Amino acid sequence: MQRENSGFTMTALSHTEKEAIMADMKSFDEPMPAVGIFWYDPEEHDFFGVYKKELTPKMIEEAADKGLPYINYQRLHRQIYTKVPRGRVAWNIDHFIVFVGNWANGKEDELTALLDKYFALPYFEFRYDEHWDLGHGWSGDL
Repeated sequence: MQRENSGFTMTALSHTEKEAIMADMKSFDEPMPAVGIFWYDPEEHDFFGVYKKELTPKMIEEAADKGLPYINYQRLHRQIYTKVPRGRVAWNIDHFIVFVGNWANGKEDELTALLDKYFALPYFEFRYDEHWDLGHGWSGDL
């Protein structure tokens, strides 16, 4: 079925055609990389409590204009969660950094797959810091 509308012709699609086109269009719907925080459940081998925000080109441009070296997710981990493995994904000028504690040693391949699943990171480096070790937080938190 065709109908005229504002000088162009629209064609009505069958349900099957519409479903096929929608499936094809979803292939273009790739997630944007994100900054954020997460906790890791070593028994389930999965993240939980993932909080994130997509990193846009505009955010990168604004940070560069202001001379800011990092783009972070604003939410903080609470002190009570320092007994649970946790990490943070941040943007640093031209790449992502994933801050983790020594709890992540030997789990890099597993964490890389989870970071791709939850944060869609195209490339990043792990950075180990005592702050992210179990039982640690910022000095004012303890």
